[in-house]
Amino acid sequence: MTKEKALASLGQASLLRPAMVREALHANERLKLLLTLLQAAARHAHPGSAAVDLSREIAATDIGQYEDVRWLRELPNLAEPDAAGIHLPGLERLRARLKADLAQMAAPLRTEGPGEFDARLAHWQERLATGGDHLAGTELEELTQATRAHGDSLHLLVMDLHKAVNALAARLSEQEIAGAQTWQLSADGGDVGRIEAFMRGLRRTAAAKLDHPGLETSATRDGDTLLIQNDIGTNDAHVLVIQVRGLATTLTYSDLHATRFASFQRALAEAGASWGASEARTSAGLNAGDAFHVGVATFTAADEAALCAQLEAMAARIVFLIDWNRARKQLAAVAGKKLAVQVLEAAAAQGCGHMGWLRAGGAQLVWDAMASLGDAAFRLGERLDDVLTPEAARDYLVQLLDRAWHAAQARQPSQLVADEARVLLARTLAGRHRGFELLQEHAAFCHAIASALHEGILHGALVDAAAAQRLARRARDWEHQADVLVNRCRDQAQRQPRWQAFARLLEGADEIADALEEAAFTVSALAQCGQGDWQRPVLQALEALARTVAEAIQDHVRGVEIAAGLEPSSDARDHQEYLDALWRVQQAERSCDQLHRAFRLEAARGLAHAGALQLGNELAGALEAASDAVLAFGWRLREHALHRAAGEVR
Repeated sequence: MTKEKALASLGQASLLRPAMVREALHANERLKLLLTLLQAAARHAHPGSAAVDLSREIAATDIGQYEDVRWLRELPNLAEPDAAGIHLPGLERLRARLKADLAQMAAPLRTEGPGEFDARLAHWQERLATGGDHLAGTELEELTQATRAHGDSLHLLVMDLHKAVNALAARLSEQEIAGAQTWQLSADGGDVGRIEAFMRGLRRTAAAKLDHPGLETSATRDGDTLLIQNDIGTNDAHVLVIQVRGLATTLTYSDLHATRFASFQRALAEAGASWGASEARTSAGLNAGDAFHVGVATFTAADEAALCAQLEAMAARIVFLIDWNRARKQLAAVAGKKLAVQVLEAAAAQGCGHMGWLRAGGAQLVWDAMASLGDAAFRLGERLDDVLTPEAARDYLVQLLDRAWHAAQARQPSQLVADEARVLLARTLAGRHRGFELLQEHAAFCHAIASALHEGILHGALVDAAAAQRLARRARDWEHQADVLVNRCRDQAQRQPRWQAFARLLEGADEIADALEEAAFTVSALAQCGQGDWQRPVLQALEALARTVAEAIQDHVRGVEIAAGLEPSSDARDHQEYLDALWRVQQAERSCDQLHRAFRLEAARGLAHAGALQLGNELAGALEAASDAVLAFGWRLREHALHRAAGEVR
């Protein structure tokens, strides 16, 4: 189905005939090809005939939008002679294509009522509706002969329709402006600058579609409104119509893909569009009867220059809609649905788009790059975002799309893009790993427990049983969530050797969380005991120990964050910042040793109750154990970070 039905469904009747003329001219090219295929099949049916290759002729038309081009290429070579002509498997399908294209070619000529071609059209539509896969010799002659003395033929009808459609096109198209077909514009020339602005934006990014069809533009005036219509691509329900009245612009957009529709809404919103509520519509004969989405965006300009800038900006975004959904599906296969949309929107913002990537191999480029790195990096069935962080996966894909675009512009071979995909992925793996994401999440849970502990001790949780129980419950929940991260990393390490180093790191980090959770439990036990005589020196010694542990864990969080970004390209300041954080952890651990001893001394002097003294020492011991675990983890992470800084993939 073609664009004119979509335009009709959007209520833009004045744009129908030029769009129908364009489609009729495309149908003419398809009809000529199909008749050529029939003649080639008839020749091939003779014994001893060579194989027929019409690949170039097929590629020169847009018939691939309607039919499987592999079937069309093979069709002539399937012909075999029979008693009264030839037998051609698939001929019935070809007849149906001829019938549909004939109706398409005549459509713009029939909009004004009965015409000179009606009887001939009805005759050939009826003839093409029957016949099966057998083609008699006389029928081939009737279909393809071009001599009027021998009577009418389908070929002659197509020739006559072509002349009539060309004449109609000449009447409609009064002027071409910057590549747009226009007619009946304002007499004062005020529409010209606006159309030129739109076409300027279109040309700015049009190269991103490579040789894909689409972006043909037509414009006309309907009363006080300039109408601009763009054929985005090849889908029947994918239409964009712009109405300009005064300094206000309204854009009506229809799309059968809800995700692409939403992405285009976001893109135009960034350019200043205000969108109304979208709706799902159905129309007989359009998009196979399935629903498609329609929305209206409005722009208001302060002056003519601003209006032209808006038209240029919206036109520059259109090219990135072409084959968007095909690219989204392939990207989703390698990185998930959410990342796929993010990558497409980022590539559009950079101006490279996705067509170069599709041309170079699309998702297969990424699968091949992943496979080239071996099982140590990726396992069968994994996606990029299973191994990389989502941010790293997105950045890698955007860089790859950009590189493929530049390669297409320079006419470089796809193999070069494939090689660059592998090199780029190896570099990305050397610089990023999702294991750091788990380490950072785990460090955040440790920091939450340590901060809550310090605040609880400082604000009386030792003598407030309800507050202490709340602290213990929160610490237990956080420690459980930290355990989940450790187990997730262990599971990954069983499948991927490259995760084993992170599993060991997380197991070490979990000793911090365990010690802190034990300390929170002990605070609750002390508060429930209610026997502690927390004199000021004892409380101050314990608070100082808890504060120093919390500060050490703050540096632990910072150290993990810095280590995640260390790579061979990191400068000396990054390395020094990481070592400074590690040094502060080491100093804190030494301070905690001293503060632990100071507390034990004050507790022995100030806590008379044996149970409180024992639990108090256990609390201080748990805090000191947490500081020991922070330091031990810091040294393990240091070794890992130094390997990464040296360029070793870990």
